[in-house]
Amino acid sequence: MRKNLMFLMKSLREYKRPSILAPVTIIGEVVMEVAIPYVMAILIDRGIEAGNMSVIVRIGIALLVMAFVSLFFGALSGRCAAVASAGFAKNLRQDMYYKVQNYSFSNIDRFSTASIITRLTTDVTNVQNAYQMAIRTLARSPIMLIAALVLSFMINAKLALIFVVIIPIILFALLMLATKVHPLFEKVFKTYDSLNEVTQENLHGIRVVKSFRREYFEIGKFNKISDTIYQYFMKAERTIVINFPIMMLAIYGCIIAIAWFGAKTIIASGGIAGAGGLTTGQLMSLFTYALQILMSLMLISMVFVMFIIARASMERMVEVLKEESDIQNKENPVMEVKDGSIRFSDVNFSYSERAEKPVLDQINLDIRSGETIGIIGGTGSSKSSLVQLIPRLYDVSAGSVTVGGVDVRDYDLETLRNDVAMVLQKNILFSGTIKDNLRWGKEDATDEEMVHACQLAQADDFIQGFPEKYDTWIEQGGTNVSGGQRQRLCIARALLKKPKILILDDSTSAVDTKTDARIRQAFLEEIPDTTKIIIAQRISSVKDADRIVVLDDGKITDVGTHEELLEKSIIYREVFESQQNGGLQDE
Repeated sequence: MRKNLMFLMKSLREYKRPSILAPVTIIGEVVMEVAIPYVMAILIDRGIEAGNMSVIVRIGIALLVMAFVSLFFGALSGRCAAVASAGFAKNLRQDMYYKVQNYSFSNIDRFSTASIITRLTTDVTNVQNAYQMAIRTLARSPIMLIAALVLSFMINAKLALIFVVIIPIILFALLMLATKVHPLFEKVFKTYDSLNEVTQENLHGIRVVKSFRREYFEIGKFNKISDTIYQYFMKAERTIVINFPIMMLAIYGCIIAIAWFGAKTIIASGGIAGAGGLTTGQLMSLFTYALQILMSLMLISMVFVMFIIARASMERMVEVLKEESDIQNKENPVMEVKDGSIRFSDVNFSYSERAEKPVLDQINLDIRSGETIGIIGGTGSSKSSLVQLIPRLYDVSAGSVTVGGVDVRDYDLETLRNDVAMVLQKNILFSGTIKDNLRWGKEDATDEEMVHACQLAQADDFIQGFPEKYDTWIEQGGTNVSGGQRQRLCIARALLKKPKILILDDSTSAVDTKTDARIRQAFLEEIPDTTKIIIAQRISSVKDADRIVVLDDGKITDVGTHEELLEKSIIYREVFESQQNGGLQDE
């Protein structure tokens, strides 16, 4: 836990000052709070019992000043602790989010989306709360405990021994509590990941859920996981709540013991202080110190419980922050992509080192710069896996992929990906205007550049039909536009990069064949020097390509033109004939 805490403290940065001020200023509050009972004893013994009004007024004013000083330091410490903990949490979220942005696809595959969200929210909040209590309560309580103990011994050493007996018992109870509760909270947060995953999946696919009337099934899944979290929390809480009865028993036991032995001491000494004697005022002070000591222990126990909860959260956050991207820049990387030529040389690829069979097996393929390549293959033939190696979204397991005559692993990642535009199979638009989404391709794109890119992607016509045109608001995920419109906007966004290589991963599946043909014709006329790789299910989308690659079970079975493949490729001919008979082939 100490190593994890020290690692996370790197995120404190600009909030070190309030983190130091919070425990330092709390000393002023504690000194006043401990001194007040001592002065109160003087007030009772020398003022009230002696009937001396001048002493009562003088000491009363001093107590009032001490109370205001305590209030000032307490408020200042509370403010510093709040600023420090909130700032620490902000930096932790930023650092984890930044780390996730630099992950490769394989890194992201190791963490589920729901798990990352839980770590960025629930886990950070747990650590924030624990940190605030640590720099305020954990700093305050030990000082209060020690100071109250010292003054108790100064008043009457024999009575103060009561505290020495009870403190080790409470500390032992806290240690036993930690060993039992921490494993339960580890299970709780892992189950939170599953809860978030179910919720996210349900909301993302809510249209499917409703169309199949599976609401009650989804509710059942949610309730099952929610009940599991409830059961874990109940087990943890049943253990934690034992802490409070133990603390209350200790408090009232101490008060009763002090009252009993204190009263006997007062009677035996005749209320005279010194030589083992005790006054009424001193007895009242001991009562107050008993409460301060035991309340300090109770607060320490609360911090202890918070640390038990935060410990599991810290471990999960450190996992994210220590995860190193599998894909890194080499020293002195190549900063320029010469052209759009591509070569796959004896490429093997697997998503996992433990996989029994490679996803891609012995891929050899040469693509000339400016060439249009079509890729056809059945579901699971690894078409997407093949093209994801080009912008180095994944690294090959064996062999090499070169772009512009240079191994992609030798390029600066930003340089390579700026020159390789990829429209993924799952088209994603973000909340914002159409212009905002298009500028993902080029931040400083002019209106004219955006319109031209949309014209090439056959998107300008439907955009002009919107009342706000290019300022039309796009909802998260692009839910307020059709699938075909979303695909065309994503293609336009990619074109704005003016890439040397353009990859369309089944990116025109939702548009009609005529629009698809116009998009391909625009590419031929407007970007002839750009290497174009088109993955498609429809033969019509690739039949005019310079060459077509047929993939089957992760292997290249044939390469050729449309006419050549109709003669020599059984797979290609079967796909063509099935689409002809099904009326899918464009004449």
